[in-house]
Amino acid sequence: MSKNPIIDIIKNYKLGKHDGIFSVCCSNKFVIEAAMDKIRNTDMYLLVEATANQVDQFGGYTGMTPKEYRDFIYELCEKNDFPKDKVILGGDHLGPLTWRNIDREQALENSKELIRQYVMAGFTKIHIDTSMQIKGDAEDEKFGDEIIAERAAILCETAEKAYLELLKSDKAAVHPIYIIGSEVPIPGGAEAVEEEEEGLQITKVENFENTVRTFKEAFERHGISKAFEEVIGVVVQPGVEFGSTSVWEYDREKARDLSNSIKKYDKLVFEAHSTDYQTKEALRKMVEDGFIILKVGPALTFGFREGAFALNDIENELFRYNSNFEVSRFREILDFVMVKDPSQWEKHYNGTGEEIKLERKYSLSDRCRYYMPNEEVEFALNKMIDNLTNIEIPLTLISQYMHTQYIKIRQGKLKPNAYDLLKDRIGEYIDDYIYAISK
Repeated sequence: MSKNPIIDIIKNYKLGKHDGIFSVCCSNKFVIEAAMDKIRNTDMYLLVEATANQVDQFGGYTGMTPKEYRDFIYELCEKNDFPKDKVILGGDHLGPLTWRNIDREQALENSKELIRQYVMAGFTKIHIDTSMQIKGDAEDEKFGDEIIAERAAILCETAEKAYLELLKSDKAAVHPIYIIGSEVPIPGGAEAVEEEEEGLQITKVENFENTVRTFKEAFERHGISKAFEEVIGVVVQPGVEFGSTSVWEYDREKARDLSNSIKKYDKLVFEAHSTDYQTKEALRKMVEDGFIILKVGPALTFGFREGAFALNDIENELFRYNSNFEVSRFREILDFVMVKDPSQWEKHYNGTGEEIKLERKYSLSDRCRYYMPNEEVEFALNKMIDNLTNIEIPLTLISQYMHTQYIKIRQGKLKPNAYDLLKDRIGEYIDDYIYAISK
């Protein structure tokens, strides 16, 4: 049985070397292919994670089960000539995230089946997240670290059993490593009512240490002490977050006590969520300070949206008045679908009608990403790319709307086709993470 490569990354960090890994939390094929392009010729691993609301036993909002998501990633590997052995599959926020408003017993049963399917599908990095209240918890007034840890232990016990089952059919299966935590930022950034900067609380050292102790005790009670040895990371709040229009920047001095506290633990590091839109310098400081697993998602799909909108502008300039072409109307169709079904953005955007119109398109929360699997949106996107693939895009238009890509074309580093232009635009955000973890 081989081991998860993240274990060696942690060992390097603990030996004083600069090392880390970034996690692409996404199901957008353009984002994943862009990440493959960026790290193909490096010694880095591609860590891709499916979040519980994206991918679950019922399909999630992508329509994929864990096994189907795995197959989707491996198909992209074959298509892009990317070695499968450089891919690490992770599951993010695995727990009752999407079942908070149903009966607690059923929510936990759903969570157990969720984590079982992830492990059975070969996901080897498992973030167990039971930090959210379930229906009835508020009334009981007992919700805290003990209940969070108890539920996490139940889910980890399920994961361990699933791994033993997996070994029967795959003797080389890698044992999963686990991420735990009690103070876990919600997926996708802050909701509509954003906190003042001073209100974003960095995890206190005593809370972090209590989390580790409480989880360890819960695992022992459930007879899975050995599984706790596979816990390699703890999710904490280092003081970074983003909302619809703002970013809370990493402040090394404010996080100093927390970052120093991880030094007491030989095998543990911090996993940082919501690192989207941090500067590359801030990201590198975070890695130096022990936050060596950097999660990113919306920033990458934000880059995808920027690139797609730029291509849409180019398409309109070329074909709007050309009767031989039917333009995609990508931007219009995306907004139409979002207005028709506001369920994925209405809790995140507020203000006047004009402000909400802008946020639907340009928000840092990038709720657009939830609508990419929509049949109408996907058709319009593919139509736009097809329109631009069948002609030679004038360099002048590329310069106007995608100037960084124009420079790369002039330098011979990039081809002037729509697909590559879109991926390279996303890659600008990925570059910040590569800078952060590069040795």
